[in-house]
Amino acid sequence: MLESTMKVFPLLLLPVLVACQSSNPYTAESLPLPPAPPQAAQHLDLSAYPAPARDYARYRNWAWLDDRQPPGSAWASSALVQEALSNALDQRGLRPARAGVAADLAVHTELRLERRIRQVREDYGGYYGHGRYWNDYGLWGSAPLVRTYEEEVVVVRIDLFDGRDGQPVWSGSAEMPSGGSQGERADALRAALNRALENYPPA
Repeated sequence: MLESTMKVFPLLLLPVLVACQSSNPYTAESLPLPPAPPQAAQHLDLSAYPAPARDYARYRNWAWLDDRQPPGSAWASSALVQEALSNALDQRGLRPARAGVAADLAVHTELRLERRIRQVREDYGGYYGHGRYWNDYGLWGSAPLVRTYEEEVVVVRIDLFDGRDGQPVWSGSAEMPSGGSQGERADALRAALNRALENYPPA
């Protein structure tokens, strides 16, 4: 029985071996690439390349965007906003451009008043004890008290644009409590502008 099985087994493998030696019905075929469009030789696709790093060191002076100075309001005059922003930019090495000279940067600023809801948590507690010596005992207790109040803040935003191509270069914003008197308002404006420019130039 075993001998007959061994004789039949090679006969069963013969069709499999014949099938493996048959030609492959799938053939590789390479098609030529289509020709490039005529305008490809004259057009450079800049989107295919990463944007070059911006050199902030070349920005030395500035002027108002479209020669439009910031408008004044009942909270702060236009002259105060111009003076405060000019001083803040000066601290970052940016000087006002001379008349008739193209500025490296165009500056636009916005100023508005907004209201904020603040919450302050305060813990009140006390110690209640009895005794005179080391065997004193007592109890400490506290209760949180959350106070909610509304305050007015001045919000400033500064936008810088490249003086040559008009592309946005940098922007920053900040807010400070608006203050009450005229002197407090001026201090709040200066503090907000300086805070908005803290990260200029970017690292």
